[in-house]
Amino acid sequence: MEQARSRALDAGVSPRERARFAVRRTVNLVMAGLVGLAALIGVAVMLFILGYVLVQGWQALSPTFFSQSAQPLDFDAKGQPIAGSGGGVLMSILGSLLILGLAALISIPLGLLAGMYLSEYGHGKFAFLVRYVADVMTGIPSIVTGVFVWSLVVITTGHFSAWAGALALSIIMVPIITRTVEEILRLVPNALREASYALGVPQWRTIVKVVLPSAASGVITGIVLAVARAGGETAPLLLTVLGNEAINWNPSQPTDALPLRIYDYATQPYAVRIEQAWGASFILIMVILVFSLLTRIATKGKKVG
Repeated sequence: MEQARSRALDAGVSPRERARFAVRRTVNLVMAGLVGLAALIGVAVMLFILGYVLVQGWQALSPTFFSQSAQPLDFDAKGQPIAGSGGGVLMSILGSLLILGLAALISIPLGLLAGMYLSEYGHGKFAFLVRYVADVMTGIPSIVTGVFVWSLVVITTGHFSAWAGALALSIIMVPIITRTVEEILRLVPNALREASYALGVPQWRTIVKVVLPSAASGVITGIVLAVARAGGETAPLLLTVLGNEAINWNPSQPTDALPLRIYDYATQPYAVRIEQAWGASFILIMVILVFSLLTRIATKGKKVG
């Protein structure tokens, strides 16, 4: 039946229209193939990087590597470092979580409020200025942010600290969250807002109870992207937190972080330390992947609007 209907339709189509349809179908197939190839290349590059880092640092990964802090290397009679010595990166993992947690406490409320303002209230010159500043801050090199916080906080207080590192990372995170939240909230249909207004709900309550829940998945994804971006930054931390070979829970003291430990070990002349740098790199990648996976699970099935 379908074939007969198709032949009947084709009978009324001119050769020119038939040729034009064939060209469109060919172009569609070519573009779909290019899009699929681009996606495949992106996934392949990520898997290659992850696999290469894992292969390079596989021997460094052990229970002690996750459960011990840094220790001096042990050397044999020939003066060569013994494989497996040097402790682990527990202080770096905990330090990264501490710094990112403090940065999130600073940046998430500011970014959310700024994004909500631009989406729901932002009109005129001031809103244009806020958007422009957020866009400019997104492109500022991270080392400039580190120098700024170093001169503002470290020199003023006289010591490095996790708070200084968190402030530097929050400056990186705020514009990303702001612009992401604004764009996501703009995707929420205006019909939802108008329905809420028709019931006599004030605008601020509509934003909190209707708009934000409708865009929760996109907002959370934007926050995770900002945290992932800040989690891999090294230059701001070099100038603000200094590093620490012991576990530190005092945010007012120097604190270690995975990017700092990777940089420190990768610049040492010992193969054991370089191997540990690869192992710490694998842990950093896995931490970001776990955050992203948890976000996907938490927002599964939730759509904007």
